Amino acid sequence: MHFMQSLKDAWRRNDSLVCVGLDPEPGRLPASIAGDADAIFAFCRDIVDATADLVCAYKPQIAHFAAQRAEDALERLIAHIHDRHPGVPVILDAKRGDIGSTARHYASEAFDRYKADAVTLNPYLGHDSIAPFLERADKGVILLCRTSNPGGKDFQALDCGGEPLYLRVAETIAREWNGNGNCALVTGATWPEELGKVRAVVGDMPLLVPGIGAQGGDLEAALRHGLTAAGDGLMISSSRAILYASGTSDFAQAARKATDELRQAVNRHRG
Repeated sequence: MHFMQSLKDAWRRNDSLVCVGLDPEPGRLPASIAGDADAIFAFCRDIVDATADLVCAYKPQIAHFAAQRAEDALERLIAHIHDRHPGVPVILDAKRGDIGSTARHYASEAFDRYKADAVTLNPYLGHDSIAPFLERADKGVILLCRTSNPGGKDFQALDCGGEPLYLRVAETIAREWNGNGNCALVTGATWPEELGKVRAVVGDMPLLVPGIGAQGGDLEAALRHGLTAAGDGLMISSSRAILYASGTSDFAQAARKATDELRQAVNRHRG
């Protein structure tokens, strides 16, 4: 199924705009599983199984697995989500961006090796660096636009012919790159007014919104500026606040509680 259709179905079926980031950190896994040779997979699997009816997507961060030599765990985790929770899309958070043949290999990595439904990308090498991903019409292409980190302004806010660069990026992607209707943008909750400007430019294009929780983003403001007229259009991403809601053997149940609390907080502002 097309990523965008899967996402819309999950918004509706689970009444949720919550995207859970799967970012396993060394030293933060619960003691009850920390000694397990397959602890990374077990930790993420248990959280997925506890929260799958409360989310619109999962977003594993590839570096958190690769740095721990756990790429195999990542492959199995995505396969587990597809097998046990069909209809919940998986976004590979990789932020790739390179030229020509290298970009094709990165596309194959995301979609053929890991079987992700979507991938995050850096658009700053231009259209040819993204083309191999855009060609996969059934897959989601989620491009950095106005990122949540403080340093994002160093380049993204630069004047570009009377408007900030991030808006020029949003306009170009919406008008020229989205021929297959498979593009989305990353816009941080830490900059809600900028998020609103992006929404005004791209219409109903989905926005992946990091920055809630540990980064201090304003949930109410992000929703006010970012929701579509239909009351959706967003993937509100949370990682640490959900994954590490408990450091004991009840970590999966605590993750479920944290996920549902965020889901309910979002829904209170959806009208």
